[in-house]
Parts: sequence; structure tokens; C-alpha cells
Amino acid sequence: MAGEPMGIYPDTGADFNGAPDIDHLNTRVQGELSDWMNWIKTEIGFGGWRFDFAKGYSPDITKLYMGNTRPEFAVGEIWNPLSYGSDGKPNYDQDGHRRELTEWVKAVGGSATAFDFTTKGILQAALVEGELWRLKDSNGGPPGMIGLMPENAVTFVDNHDTGSGICFRDMFISSLILAFHPYIYDHFFDWGLKEEISKLAMIRIKNGIRASSTVRILASDPDLYVAAIDDKIIAKIGPRYEAGHLVPTNFRIATCGNDYVVWEKQ
Repeated sequence: MAGEPMGIYPDTGADFNGAPDIDHLNTRVQGELSDWMNWIKTEIGFGGWRFDFAKGYSPDITKLYMGNTRPEFAVGEIWNPLSYGSDGKPNYDQDGHRRELTEWVKAVGGSATAFDFTTKGILQAALVEGELWRLKDSNGGPPGMIGLMPENAVTFVDNHDTGSGICFRDMFISSLILAFHPYIYDHFFDWGLKEEISKLAMIRIKNGIRASSTVRILASDPDLYVAAIDDKIIAKIGPRYEAGHLVPTNFRIATCGNDYVVWEKQ
């Protein structure tokens, strides 16, 4: 504010040089922003919020706006890099990274969700490097936020910030994994994946797969990943095809393609 000394309004989060800070500790700012958010919710029809660069302000601030506006849905963007080893690859253990996401959700009251950047990073490293063993954590579950707090995790392959950074095959395989583990526009329409992704979505809906569904990982080798979801669906990715011994005889192929198969329980 002009004429006032620097630092009079304490910062509550990380810096972002692309935009000026807003003093979210100011009660007038809190009130006017809450009024505007409630106006676009009731008058315009918005159903929820995306808290952009949510680490730029305290979770207490997000919790305040959540309480003042009570959206049907809210998601926060907490985008931090994975931890990397000396070989330039992501470390196998990304537990600290995903716990940053779960702790943020808890701090804002538990009703918001967070973009699962941990799953995104691990999934793409696993596919690009041919290291599907990355898709199981040390406890035998999914290694991202979906392995800890699946109902509050918003999984995604890429977005407007990250771009479409992986190849056609890896993009579809990523979509398959996320479809069955509790799309960006161009992947669905421009890359010709609409029909195949639609099949996956219909299989998910038909079998009642939800964010709270149970994932049981049956194999996680460099060239083979197999998981059972609610014991209704079994999904397999990877170039190795001798996975039949992991699939019970009462399961039938629902759809398949290059390096993937999905079975349904009959």
C-alpha cells in the first residue's frame, strides 16, 4: 500500500513473482473476497473452487474461505518437485512429497482435495523409463497421494502448466491407470484417444469404481504392472504379456490394446 513501510503486512506463504501479493490477513480483504466468491457461486452458478498456487498463502486462509463459501468441491494446487537421486531420476521413496499434500488437506479442514502431483510424477517416470516397479510403494500400495488419502486426491496426467509432455502411448497408459485407480482436452479430442478413454470410463462406471475403491497390486516389475480394483476389475500395463496366471478364471477381457488389458469379473 502506497506510503506505508514494507513488511507491514506479513506474508503467509511462498513467493510468486508473476503476481502481486494479496493481504489475506486483512479482514476487509477476507470479507470482500468471500462476498465475491459467494456471488459467483449463487448468481453465476460456480460449484467449486480451484485454489491456484495454494502454497502462496497459509492453509488457515484457505480454510477460512472454505468456511465462508462452503463450495460443493474444492481443489488446491500444491506443486513441488519430486526428490531426485544422483542419477537424475526421481527417488523411489516419495513419501515426504505426498505427505505435503495430505497435510495441506488436513490443515484446510479435510473437505478440500489436492492435485496429486506425486502420482503424476511417479507415473510418468515409470512409463518413460520403463520402470513400472515404481508404481508400488514400500507398503504394497499406490505410491502417490492416492495411496494415503484417495478420496481427497485429484489425479491427472498433464495440465495447462505441465503441458502434454509424454508420448501418445504413455499418455493413454497413464489415462488407463488413473481411470481405475480410485483428461486433459487435447488428449481426449486431438490425439484420437476419445474412443479408448471412453471405454475405460464406461467400465469404471459399470463396476462402480470410486475414489474409495480398494487397490490390490498383484505385480510391479519393470515391464509389468497388474492391479485388482475392488476385486471387480483387473488392469494390466507393460510390454510383458504372460500375466494370465494373476487373473482368476472368472474374469474376462473387457478391453485391450497396445501394452494394456482390462479384465472384468463375470
